[in-house]
Amino acid sequence: MPEVVFPLDNSKKFTDQQIVGHNRWHPDIPAQVQVKPGDAFRVECREWFDGAIHNDDSAEDVLNAPLPSVHVLSGPLEVQGAEPGDLLMVDILDVGPVPQEDSGPLAGQGWGYTGIFAKENGGGFLTDQFPDAYKVIWDFRGGVATSRHVPSVSFVGIVHPGLMGTAPSADLLATWNAREQELIDTDPDRVPPLALPPLPDSAVLGTLSGDDFDRVAREAARTAPPRENGGNQDIKNFTKGTRVFYPVFVPGAKLSMGDLHFSQGDGEITFCGAIEMGGFIDLGVDLIKGGMETYGVSENAIFMPGNVAPQYSEWLAFSGTSVTLDGKQHYLDAQLSYQRACLHAIDYLTKFGYSPEQAYMILGAAPIEGRLSGVVDIPNSCSTVYIPTAIFDFDVSPGKGGPHQVDPGQGVPKASF
Repeated sequence: MPEVVFPLDNSKKFTDQQIVGHNRWHPDIPAQVQVKPGDAFRVECREWFDGAIHNDDSAEDVLNAPLPSVHVLSGPLEVQGAEPGDLLMVDILDVGPVPQEDSGPLAGQGWGYTGIFAKENGGGFLTDQFPDAYKVIWDFRGGVATSRHVPSVSFVGIVHPGLMGTAPSADLLATWNAREQELIDTDPDRVPPLALPPLPDSAVLGTLSGDDFDRVAREAARTAPPRENGGNQDIKNFTKGTRVFYPVFVPGAKLSMGDLHFSQGDGEITFCGAIEMGGFIDLGVDLIKGGMETYGVSENAIFMPGNVAPQYSEWLAFSGTSVTLDGKQHYLDAQLSYQRACLHAIDYLTKFGYSPEQAYMILGAAPIEGRLSGVVDIPNSCSTVYIPTAIFDFDVSPGKGGPHQVDPGQGVPKASF
């Protein structure tokens, strides 16, 4: 096992650790760990809500999930010799859940969760159709996920970090905050909001204190969206064996990571759509000096995906176009067409006995594939959702005998209001 450079005691909260990480992006958050190009090391990561979600049959914790506190990130890690303009090469050598023998009943120790967030607390990709809070618990055994809340479904985990990235420069941070505030100002009362501005409440900023803490907390960017530094990209193919090339914006690069997932479908459509967990990630790092200019990577990471994803040979695919449910035509709106494809798949799965919420959770957590199949034929874009048929323990394809009926079991826990 590589040296653990960022250890966590899973019996303690994120802010009580030997090394305290952070939950905002800012160039002035100090790096507390140094690594060198060529090093291989292990980083331990908390589940993104730091233990706020429990292994039970209630969704009250998802309803009241503390969004201002996320994501709890391990880092920053300073890579010696990294300078602005370089490319930081990161190899994912291994990634997995918290070992079950570790103390504390945290997500990652044999289980994880998927949630539908209430519209008032972030919502999701289909928040207008699913405005309430729900939760599904998934159990891990032999690398396979099953759930008491979604029967007759099992799939091999496609374990990956949802979030990894380098620190922004002061100028890049100012750009983020300005452009996102401009978007918020177009509809400041929208629910859910159009973007999340800096928020001192619940900020965790490593070793910063006093006036420095107060200043950075006012300026620091939230970690919810992906940006030029990588960040919360939620790419399910960031598996073991992946090599990622991150732009370097500050001396030392200041690499951070977290939000580990046991599995996820393309799009993580329920917002908390992956199977969230705590765990570890083994990394190797190196530098390409001047790589941003050499390779034209001025912004946004590029990556070479690993080859350990589960392999499926048979799929059931659903398509959607850029027309709303009430028949309004939109012009080449790929997001809308992907929503319609997802809703088509959900409607189909309900014919087999699943509730709409169970079907929605399957699309969020299972390794579905989403594709932009047509983006040039005006006025309709076409998006598709591919569901691997082998994740079901029955034949999910259409047939003359009609759909097999699944016992929905206890169903998906819903939060009360």
